[in-house]
Amino acid sequence: MSVSHDPHQRTVLAPAICAGVGVHTGRRVRLVVRPAPAGAGIVFVRTDVTDRDNRIRVSGEAVVDARLNTMIENAAGVRLSTIEHLMAAFAALGIANVVVEVDGPELPILDGSALGFVQLLDRAGFRRQPTPVRFIEILEPVHVTEGDKHAALTPCDRYEMRFEIDFPTPVIGNQVIDFVVDEATFRTDIMSARTFGFAHEVEALRQAGLARGGSLENAVVIDGDQILNPGGLRMEREFVRHKALDAIGDLYVLGAPLLGRYDGYKAGHAVNNKLVRALLAQPHAWRETVRVPELARAG
Repeated sequence: MSVSHDPHQRTVLAPAICAGVGVHTGRRVRLVVRPAPAGAGIVFVRTDVTDRDNRIRVSGEAVVDARLNTMIENAAGVRLSTIEHLMAAFAALGIANVVVEVDGPELPILDGSALGFVQLLDRAGFRRQPTPVRFIEILEPVHVTEGDKHAALTPCDRYEMRFEIDFPTPVIGNQVIDFVVDEATFRTDIMSARTFGFAHEVEALRQAGLARGGSLENAVVIDGDQILNPGGLRMEREFVRHKALDAIGDLYVLGAPLLGRYDGYKAGHAVNNKLVRALLAQPHAWRETVRVPELARAG
C-alpha cells in the first residue's frame, strides 16, 4: 500500500536490525527500529548512554548542528548525528511512530544513500495504525537565505520539491530535479542517490577528526574532473537527487509530511533547518490538518 493513498499513520510490524559504520566517527554501530504506538512520533534512544536521559524525540528544535549532517540533542545533552537518510526513508514510507535504538553517537552511513534503510524497513513490514496522518499545510510563503543559498516553502495542495545545485566542476555542473514527494517516486528516483564529496575536502575533514568512516563504499568522491568510484554514478543527476533526499529527511524533523512546495537552491542541512525553524516561528504560515492530500494518482 502506498503511503500516498493511506490516510492513517504507520509503524513497523516487527523490529528491524542493522549495523554499520558512522561516516564521521568511523565507529561501528548497531541500530534497531522498533514499533511504537500511534502518536508517539519518532524517538531515538542512545543505548550506550546509561547515566542520564538517553531518549531524543525528533523535532525541529532538537536539531543542534547541521553543518555536515543533521544532529539532534535532548535536554540532558545526549546527541546523535547523521539521522537525515533514515529520516528520509521514514518520511517517504509514511512511518510516523517508531523507537530507534542506536549504541553509538552516529547512525550508520551504509552505502551513503537511503536504499539500505528502505530495504531494512521493507523486511520489517508495516503496520497501519488507527490514528489519521497529520499533515503540515503551508498557508503562506516562508523563505530563508544564507549567502547564495536559499530555500522556501510555499502553499501547494500536495508535497512537491524542486532542488537546484550549481558546482564549478564539469562532473556536476548545474542540476535540477522537480518532483512530487511520494513513496513511489522516492523508491524509483531518490532513495539510491549517494552522498558525495570532493577528495580535497575529505582530507581536510579527516585532519579535523571527521569523515573517519568515509570511503568509496559509502560516498561518491570527486577529484578534479573525475569520479573516483570504480562504478561511476548510479543514475543521471545523482548529485541533485541526493540533495533532495537530504532535504526530505531534514524537513521530516517537523514530525509530519508537508502539504506544500519546497524550493531549494544550493541548500544543505543548515539552510534546511533554518527553514524549519523559520516555519515554526511563524504559526500563521502553517496549520496542522488531517485531510487526505490530492497527490499524484499513480497506480
